[in-house]
Amino acid sequence: MEELLVRYLHFTGLIILAAALVSQHLLLRKTMTPAAIRKIAIIDGIYGAGAMLMLISGLLLWFIVGKPEAFYSGNFIFHIKLFLFAIIAVLSTIPTWFYLRNRSAQTSRIPVPRRIIRIIRTELLLLLLMPLLAVTMAQGIGSTS
Repeated sequence: MEELLVRYLHFTGLIILAAALVSQHLLLRKTMTPAAIRKIAIIDGIYGAGAMLMLISGLLLWFIVGKPEAFYSGNFIFHIKLFLFAIIAVLSTIPTWFYLRNRSAQTSRIPVPRRIIRIIRTELLLLLLMPLLAVTMAQGIGSTS
């Protein structure tokens, strides 16, 4: 029963993270008002909460409930999945800092650098690979045993 709950939380974290990232992508414009950036900053906080839920539940699945630790540790696809999650986490800090710096700006219009939009799109692309890797891993592909 615990495993079922933790897996549910893991998927819920993924859904929250993905929805928040898509929302950011849809709301971003070339220039924005501080109020619009404050809204995106709130969505970015939700994104962070989804990522934390996904991370914590993933660690619980790896070390405490579910399949034995060796199932995950001995699978190179799992390591690719962790690496992608880490890349997404690092990339997400750049838009987060932009939102935090500009949510209280005194100008009426704030230009959004193109790299912020490119980073969000890159995160979406990498996130799209995560479920594929999870399903592949669940089929036993990538296991060394």
